[in-house]
Amino acid sequence: MTEFPDYLDVDYTDGEGGSPDDYTTLDRKMQKAVEVTAKGLEEYRNPAVMWTGGKDSTLTLYFIKEVAEEYGYDMPPAVFIDHFQHFDDITDFVERWADEWGVEVVYARNDDVREHADEPGDEVRVEDLNEQNQRHVREILEYDDDTFPFLLDTYVGNHLLKTVPLNNAIEDMSIDGIISGVRWDEQEARADETFFSPRHDPDIYPPHDRIHPILQFDEAAVWDAFWNYVVPDTVEAYPDEGYVPQGYDDLPDGVEREDVPISPKYFEGFRSLGSEVSTEKSAPEPAWLQDLSTEERAGRAQDKEDLMERLRDLGYM
Repeated sequence: MTEFPDYLDVDYTDGEGGSPDDYTTLDRKMQKAVEVTAKGLEEYRNPAVMWTGGKDSTLTLYFIKEVAEEYGYDMPPAVFIDHFQHFDDITDFVERWADEWGVEVVYARNDDVREHADEPGDEVRVEDLNEQNQRHVREILEYDDDTFPFLLDTYVGNHLLKTVPLNNAIEDMSIDGIISGVRWDEQEARADETFFSPRHDPDIYPPHDRIHPILQFDEAAVWDAFWNYVVPDTVEAYPDEGYVPQGYDDLPDGVEREDVPISPKYFEGFRSLGSEVSTEKSAPEPAWLQDLSTEERAGRAQDKEDLMERLRDLGYM
């Protein structure tokens, strides 16, 4: 990686000052997604896709799968960060669709932190952690307390349980491009992102780029893409005209819940998926039927949301 990024020919300014409103139709949003995805698969030697099992990363994975099949690119592996606090439905969903779509999944974990906690909320002693984790807590996060809670949606917990294992995976796999499903409208700290975004400071993370094929999508467009393209293309018995169900009991004849490449948590009323212990459903109806003009991530613990910009500076997605 010493030459990185000399072998790349990407435009790091593409998307500067952009917003979903610049892409006025679903077709235009999808055309840009295909363009960015194809460029990413062509230019990067060891790309990987971040896959959480959520709607945005699954839509991104769909574009990668379609572009790889259409143009003959190798399908990159998916990195799934196992932070030990997932809904069981999420891990089951990832395993199911990894098998269906032929995706190699690499599970990134911080086992050292996990070994020092039994349940979410347990206090972890910093001095009990290995050298790498202690360095991140004391030198990078500048955290002075003796303990921190074993919770995902906190400053220390999010960094140790998500960013550290991600950076370790990037280094171990020599990943030069992480394809991610972040969107401009999803969170204020992501509003200034570009389609190809450099992460080249070796003091913070292994040098790599972030590739963002769906920056230009808003939440409504994500669901439009699922019901008009992803689901009909994936489920043989699904109508081509983009039928939108009102729930599991409203699926077309011959289609079962496990046939649909959408996490069951969205059917249950969750709009944004975080940890099992700190994420609540937004409303009783499925996510795509809710008022999408309201805050998408309101069901998540707000400690982490308030720290998002700082966490992203340290390598978070």
